[in-house]
Amino acid sequence: MTAETGQPALDERIVVTATINGDERSWLSSSRDSLLEALRERLALTGSKEGCNNGNCGACSVILDGRLVNSCLVMAAEVEGATITTVEGLADPESLHPLQTAFLENAALQCGICTPGFLVASKALLDENTAPTEEEIRFWLAGNLCRCTGYDKIIRAVQQAAEDLRAGDRHALAGAHHADSGTIESNTAIEGE
Repeated sequence: MTAETGQPALDERIVVTATINGDERSWLSSSRDSLLEALRERLALTGSKEGCNNGNCGACSVILDGRLVNSCLVMAAEVEGATITTVEGLADPESLHPLQTAFLENAALQCGICTPGFLVASKALLDENTAPTEEEIRFWLAGNLCRCTGYDKIIRAVQQAAEDLRAGDRHALAGAHHADSGTIESNTAIEGE
Protein backbone atom coordinates (compact mmCIF):
# COMPACT_ATOMS: atom_id res chain seq x y z
CA MET A 1 0.00 0.00 0.00
CA THR A 2 1.24 3.43 -0.77
CA ALA A 3 1.05 5.96 2.06
CA GLU A 4 -0.26 8.68 -0.23
CA THR A 5 -3.20 6.87 -1.82
CA GLY A 6 -3.87 3.88 0.41
CA GLN A 7 -3.92 1.80 -2.81
CA PRO A 8 -1.79 -1.29 -3.42
CA ALA A 9 1.61 -0.54 -4.91
CA LEU A 10 1.90 -1.59 -8.54
CA ASP A 11 4.36 -4.37 -7.77
CA GLU A 12 3.52 -5.26 -4.21
CA ARG A 13 4.76 -8.67 -3.07
CA ILE A 14 2.19 -10.93 -1.46
CA VAL A 15 2.19 -14.40 0.04
CA VAL A 16 -0.25 -16.74 -1.69
CA THR A 17 -1.19 -20.16 -0.34
CA ALA A 18 -3.08 -22.75 -2.36
CA THR A 19 -3.39 -26.51 -2.62
CA ILE A 20 -1.62 -27.53 -5.81
CA ASN A 21 -1.73 -31.14 -6.96
CA GLY A 22 -2.76 -32.20 -3.46
CA ASP A 23 -0.01 -30.33 -1.59
CA GLU A 24 -0.41 -27.03 0.23
CA ARG A 25 2.05 -24.57 -1.30
CA SER A 26 2.89 -20.98 -0.35
CA TRP A 27 4.91 -18.58 -2.44
CA LEU A 28 5.85 -14.93 -2.65
CA SER A 29 4.19 -13.45 -5.70
CA SER A 30 4.12 -10.11 -7.41
CA SER A 31 0.67 -8.54 -7.38
CA ARG A 32 0.99 -8.53 -11.18
CA ASP A 33 1.82 -12.24 -11.61
CA SER A 34 -0.63 -14.38 -13.49
CA LEU A 35 -1.26 -17.86 -12.14
CA LEU A 36 0.72 -19.18 -15.13
CA GLU A 37 3.74 -17.05 -14.17
CA ALA A 38 3.47 -18.14 -10.54
CA LEU A 39 3.27 -21.82 -11.48
CA ARG A 40 6.22 -21.67 -13.86
CA GLU A 41 8.49 -19.08 -12.23
CA ARG A 42 7.73 -19.28 -8.52
CA LEU A 43 6.81 -22.96 -8.11
CA ALA A 44 8.84 -24.58 -10.94
CA LEU A 45 5.72 -26.32 -12.29
CA THR A 46 6.61 -25.87 -15.94
CA GLY A 47 4.03 -28.23 -17.44
CA SER A 48 1.58 -25.42 -18.14
CA LYS A 49 2.82 -23.63 -21.24
CA GLU A 50 2.61 -20.01 -22.32
CA GLY A 51 1.29 -20.16 -25.84
CA CYS A 52 -0.68 -16.99 -26.49
CA ASN A 53 -0.89 -15.38 -23.02
CA ASN A 54 -4.38 -14.10 -23.86
CA GLY A 55 -6.64 -17.11 -23.27
CA ASN A 56 -6.94 -18.34 -26.85
CA CYS A 57 -4.74 -21.44 -27.06
CA GLY A 58 -5.40 -23.48 -23.90
CA ALA A 59 -1.74 -24.52 -23.47
CA CYS A 60 -1.81 -23.18 -19.90
CA SER A 61 -5.03 -24.94 -18.84
CA VAL A 62 -5.38 -25.91 -15.18
CA ILE A 63 -8.28 -27.04 -13.03
CA LEU A 64 -9.05 -24.36 -10.43
CA ASP A 65 -11.55 -25.35 -7.75
CA GLY A 66 -13.04 -27.96 -10.09
CA ARG A 67 -13.29 -25.61 -13.08
CA LEU A 68 -11.14 -25.59 -16.21
CA VAL A 69 -9.39 -22.22 -16.63
CA ASN A 70 -6.59 -20.65 -18.64
CA SER A 71 -3.97 -19.87 -16.01
CA CYS A 72 -2.70 -16.92 -18.07
CA LEU A 73 -6.01 -15.14 -17.40
CA VAL A 74 -6.10 -15.66 -13.62
CA MET A 75 -4.10 -13.46 -11.28
CA ALA A 76 -1.97 -15.42 -8.82
CA ALA A 77 -3.39 -13.39 -5.93
CA GLU A 78 -6.88 -14.65 -6.82
CA VAL A 79 -6.03 -18.27 -6.00
CA GLU A 80 -5.51 -17.75 -2.27
CA GLY A 81 -7.03 -20.82 -0.58
CA ALA A 82 -7.91 -22.48 -3.90
CA THR A 83 -7.35 -26.03 -5.08
CA ILE A 84 -5.44 -26.34 -8.36
CA THR A 85 -4.58 -29.32 -10.54
CA THR A 86 -1.85 -28.94 -13.15
CA VAL A 87 -0.59 -31.51 -15.64
CA GLU A 88 2.06 -32.53 -13.10
CA GLY A 89 -0.77 -33.61 -10.79
CA LEU A 90 -2.25 -36.14 -13.21
CA ALA A 91 0.31 -38.91 -12.76
CA ASP A 92 1.54 -40.37 -9.53
CA PRO A 93 5.16 -41.45 -8.97
CA GLU A 94 4.31 -45.03 -9.93
CA SER A 95 2.14 -44.60 -13.01
CA LEU A 96 0.72 -42.38 -15.69
CA HIS A 97 -2.87 -41.19 -15.67
CA PRO A 98 -5.04 -43.17 -18.14
CA LEU A 99 -5.26 -40.05 -20.30
CA GLN A 100 -1.47 -39.86 -20.54
CA THR A 101 -1.31 -43.53 -21.44
CA ALA A 102 -4.00 -43.10 -24.10
CA PHE A 103 -2.22 -40.06 -25.57
CA LEU A 104 0.97 -42.10 -25.89
CA GLU A 105 -0.78 -45.18 -27.32
CA ASN A 106 -2.69 -43.09 -29.88
CA ALA A 107 0.27 -40.88 -30.84
CA ALA A 108 -1.87 -37.89 -29.84
CA LEU A 109 1.09 -35.57 -29.41
CA GLN A 110 3.80 -34.23 -31.64
CA CYS A 111 5.72 -31.13 -30.59
CA GLY A 112 4.17 -31.31 -27.11
CA ILE A 113 3.52 -27.62 -26.46
CA CYS A 114 -0.26 -28.04 -26.44
CA THR A 115 -0.28 -31.51 -24.85
CA PRO A 116 -0.37 -30.45 -21.16
CA GLY A 117 -3.37 -28.21 -21.84
CA PHE A 118 -5.18 -30.95 -23.75
CA LEU A 119 -4.51 -33.45 -20.95
CA VAL A 120 -5.82 -31.13 -18.23
CA ALA A 121 -8.84 -30.11 -20.32
CA SER A 122 -9.60 -33.76 -21.06
CA LYS A 123 -9.37 -34.64 -17.37
CA ALA A 124 -11.79 -31.83 -16.54
CA LEU A 125 -14.18 -33.22 -19.17
CA LEU A 126 -13.95 -36.80 -17.89
CA ASP A 127 -14.42 -35.58 -14.31
CA GLU A 128 -17.79 -34.16 -15.43
CA ASN A 129 -18.80 -36.64 -18.13
CA THR A 130 -17.47 -40.19 -18.04
CA ALA A 131 -19.02 -41.12 -21.41
CA PRO A 132 -18.66 -38.13 -23.73
CA THR A 133 -19.59 -38.42 -27.38
CA GLU A 134 -17.12 -37.38 -30.06
CA GLU A 135 -19.09 -34.16 -30.53
CA GLU A 136 -18.95 -33.42 -26.78
CA ILE A 137 -15.19 -34.03 -26.72
CA ARG A 138 -14.64 -31.75 -29.71
CA PHE A 139 -16.83 -29.04 -28.15
CA TRP A 140 -15.09 -29.31 -24.76
CA LEU A 141 -11.61 -29.15 -26.30
CA ALA A 142 -12.45 -26.28 -28.66
CA GLY A 143 -10.51 -23.89 -26.41
CA ASN A 144 -7.29 -25.83 -26.96
CA LEU A 145 -5.33 -25.30 -30.14
CA CYS A 146 -2.88 -27.70 -31.77
CA ARG A 147 -0.83 -26.92 -34.86
CA CYS A 148 0.57 -30.44 -35.34
CA THR A 149 -1.82 -33.33 -34.78
CA GLY A 150 -4.99 -32.53 -36.68
CA TYR A 151 -7.00 -33.32 -33.51
CA ASP A 152 -8.32 -36.76 -34.57
CA LYS A 153 -5.70 -38.66 -32.57
CA ILE A 154 -6.41 -36.49 -29.54
CA ILE A 155 -10.14 -37.23 -29.81
CA ARG A 156 -9.44 -40.97 -30.09
CA ALA A 157 -7.14 -40.82 -27.06
CA VAL A 158 -9.82 -39.14 -24.95
CA GLN A 159 -12.38 -41.72 -26.10
CA GLN A 160 -10.01 -44.55 -25.17
CA ALA A 161 -9.24 -43.06 -21.75
CA ALA A 162 -12.97 -42.64 -21.08
CA GLU A 163 -13.59 -46.28 -22.00
CA ASP A 164 -10.67 -47.45 -19.86
CA LEU A 165 -11.82 -45.42 -16.86
CA ARG A 166 -15.42 -46.62 -17.21
CA ALA A 167 -14.33 -50.24 -17.58
CA GLY A 168 -11.95 -49.99 -14.65
CA ASP A 169 -9.32 -51.56 -16.88
CA ARG A 170 -6.52 -52.59 -14.50
CA HIS A 171 -3.90 -51.84 -17.11
CA ALA A 172 -5.20 -48.31 -17.62
CA LEU A 173 -5.76 -47.62 -13.94
CA ALA A 174 -2.33 -48.95 -13.02
CA GLY A 175 -0.88 -46.80 -15.77
CA ALA A 176 1.30 -49.57 -17.18
CA HIS A 177 4.36 -48.62 -15.12
CA HIS A 178 7.49 -49.18 -17.18
CA ALA A 179 11.06 -48.79 -16.03
CA ASP A 180 12.61 -48.37 -19.47
CA SER A 181 14.01 -44.94 -20.34
CA GLY A 182 11.74 -44.51 -23.38
CA THR A 183 8.69 -44.41 -21.14
CA ILE A 184 10.36 -42.00 -18.76
CA GLU A 185 11.16 -39.65 -21.65
CA SER A 186 7.57 -39.86 -22.89
CA ASN A 187 6.24 -39.12 -19.39
CA THR A 188 8.54 -36.12 -19.16
CA ALA A 189 7.36 -34.84 -22.51
CA ILE A 190 3.75 -35.08 -21.42
CA GLU A 191 4.43 -33.23 -18.19
CA GLY A 192 6.34 -30.63 -20.14
CA GLU A 193 9.60 -30.67 -18.24
